[in-house]
Amino acid sequence: MKPTGDTAADRPAESHRSGRAGWLRAAVLGADDGIVSTASLVLGVAAAAASPSTVLMAGVAGLVAGATSMAAGEYVSVSTQRDAEQADIARERRQLAADPDLEQAELTDIYVQRGLDRALAATVAGELMAADALGSHVRDELGLQPGRLARPLQAAAVSAVSFALGAALPLVLIALAPTGVRIPVTALGALALLALLGVLGARLGGARPGRAALRVTVGGGLAMGLTALIGQLVGATGF
Repeated sequence: MKPTGDTAADRPAESHRSGRAGWLRAAVLGADDGIVSTASLVLGVAAAAASPSTVLMAGVAGLVAGATSMAAGEYVSVSTQRDAEQADIARERRQLAADPDLEQAELTDIYVQRGLDRALAATVAGELMAADALGSHVRDELGLQPGRLARPLQAAAVSAVSFALGAALPLVLIALAPTGVRIPVTALGALALLALLGVLGARLGGARPGRAALRVTVGGGLAMGLTALIGQLVGATGF
């Protein structure tokens, strides 16, 4: 008779949101920056009494410049993180080759600090070292997941695309809104988009949507308000 008890093989794999952290951070940051910076830009230019074509031209220039800048910045920063991770992994590989006994003792100490008694910790360390010595040290000593190392190209692509999509929305609003109400329509539309983005990012990351929506909306509103005020002052003084 087959055992009826539930086993690990019978249970579906648990889904954890932390695996989304890299691309989710890049996507949310890119879209938020695209909405805020482009909406602020067009509102500032519009507040200076510029023509609709000038406002739209400034917004398109901001979209292109922002998307390429985000991609370059993400690639450089994530590449730096990746280089540091690879350097640590290479150092662990050299140390394992030079003195595996010392490395096994380090792994044992790690498990002791986590609550195992020393005898059991030594057994666990020996088993893991035999199965995958480098992987064990990468996970438990360095705190890295081999399959989740930094991905510069992914971060750059996600940031550029999300920025462009976020920036396109304020451009559509200010291009379609009547001239007399283009500023309030664009501002309110951008704030609504930011709130929606905050809720979406929170849902994907498993966080509280209300707090996330408030955070991005308040920050974006301050940026847009300040830029519009400066644009109005510049337009009034004729600089």
